Amino acid sequence: MAKAKTNYTCSDCGGTATKWTGQCPSCQQWNTMVETVVEAGGNNRYSQPQHLSLAQTAPVLSLADIDAIDVPRFGTGIEEFDRVLGGGLVAGGVVLIGGDPGIGKSTLLLQALANVSHLKKVLYVSGEESGAQIALRAKRLNIDARDLKLQAEIQLEKILGTLADLKPEVAVIDSIQTVYSDALSSAPGSVAQVRECAAQLTRVAKQTGITIILVGHVTKEGALAGPRVLEHIVDTVLYFEGDNHSSFRLVRAIKNRFGAVNELGVFAMTEKGLKGVSNPSALFLSQHDNQVPGSCVMVTQEGTRPLLVEIQALVDASHLPNARRLSVGLEQNRLAMLLAVLHRHAGIAAFDQDVFINAVGGVKITEPAADLAVLLAINSSMRSKPLPRGFVVFGEVGLAGEIRPAPRGQERLREAAKLGFSMAMIPTANAPKQPIEGMTIIAVDRIDDAFNKLREIQ
Repeated sequence: MAKAKTNYTCSDCGGTATKWTGQCPSCQQWNTMVETVVEAGGNNRYSQPQHLSLAQTAPVLSLADIDAIDVPRFGTGIEEFDRVLGGGLVAGGVVLIGGDPGIGKSTLLLQALANVSHLKKVLYVSGEESGAQIALRAKRLNIDARDLKLQAEIQLEKILGTLADLKPEVAVIDSIQTVYSDALSSAPGSVAQVRECAAQLTRVAKQTGITIILVGHVTKEGALAGPRVLEHIVDTVLYFEGDNHSSFRLVRAIKNRFGAVNELGVFAMTEKGLKGVSNPSALFLSQHDNQVPGSCVMVTQEGTRPLLVEIQALVDASHLPNARRLSVGLEQNRLAMLLAVLHRHAGIAAFDQDVFINAVGGVKITEPAADLAVLLAINSSMRSKPLPRGFVVFGEVGLAGEIRPAPRGQERLREAAKLGFSMAMIPTANAPKQPIEGMTIIAVDRIDDAFNKLREIQ
C-alpha cells in the first residue's frame, strides 16, 4: 500500500511547505508548522457537485442599481449579548466566539438558545459534552429548555444531515475543533479539518439562511486556535475576556460585518448563569472613602458605549539597575513613551523609579485617549497628592507634548456627568460649545499646561 503523501501547514496563516521547518516561510512565525495529509483530488471541496457551491453565477450589476436594505435581526433575550452582536443575530450569519476554558462560552450560548427557542427552531450540537451533562447544566441554571433540540455529534456529514432534516433557524456548534469530516483523513482539530468544517458550515449557512454560532478554542497566547482563515470566513468574531477567578466576564467584538467592532458586553457570573451588567462603569471604579494618590478616572469609548475606568499608578524608588515598567490593561510600550514625554515636556523624571500602571476591573484599554489619565495618575503618585474628588479626564498625548482630541468627546462628558462627576480635564478641541449642567470643563492644549492647571485646583 502506497504511503500517504503529507505536507506541512502553518497553524497561524495556513501556508504550506513540503518539508518541516522551524519557521513558517509565509508569516515567519516559529514552531507553527503541523503535518497534514494531502487529500486525493476527488475529496476536496472544489470537486463538489454544483448544487453545493457557495453561490450561483450572478450577473454583473451597477452598485447604484442595488437596493441597500438593513439586515433584519432577532434578539437573543440577553441585552448585553445583543449589544456586542450589533443588535442581535442575523439570518444566515456565522458567529465565532472564543475564550479560555471554563470562562462561560457554553453557559452564555445555552441561555441565549433557550430564550430564542420559544420563538424559533434551534439546534445545539455538542462535541465536547454529553446530552446528560448539558441537561444537568440547564437544570442548575433553571433554564426552560423544553423547545431546545440537542445533538451530541462530531462528524460533519451527520451534522449537515441533521441541519437539512430539522431545518433549524439557529444552530450552535460546540466546538469547531472537535468536528471532523470523512473527506479528510487528518485528526479532529488539525488545520485542515478546522478549515474545511468551518467552510462547509459557512456554505450551508449562506445557502439556507441558518444562523450558525461556532465555539472556538484559544491558544495559550489567547488567540483563536486553528488557521487564521477561520476568522476571515465568518461574519462576526467575539472574544470572552476576564479572569476565571473573578465573577465578571467581558465579551468583545473583534470583527462584525453587521455592526460596530470593539463593542463590549459586561456580564456577571452568578449561580443562575451569566447576567448582563446594566451599569458597567461601576465595576471599573474603586470605592474609596477618601481620595488616594495615584488614582485617576478616565472615560474610554468601547464601540458605541462610553465607560468610566479608574487608572491606578504606583511610583516607587527602584533598587535595580534598570527601573521596572509594568502595565496591566494598557500597552507597556506606550507607558515607556509617555514617561519620556513626561520628562521632556513637563520636567518630571522617573528614570530611577519603578512605575506600575493598572486598569481597575480587568478591562483592557487600547485607545490612546488614556494617555492623559496615565500621566496624571503617575504625577499624583510621585507627589503623594490625590486628585480632586469628582475629577475625570481623557485625551491623547503626542510626542511633542500636545494633547490631542478623542472621538465622541460629548458622549464621554455626558456619561461622566450622569455618574456624578463634576470636573473634567479634556483637550481643547473637545471642549463643548454649550455648558454641561453640573460639570466644570478644564480645556488644555499641552501636558505642561495640564499640570499647571491641576496645581491651581488642588
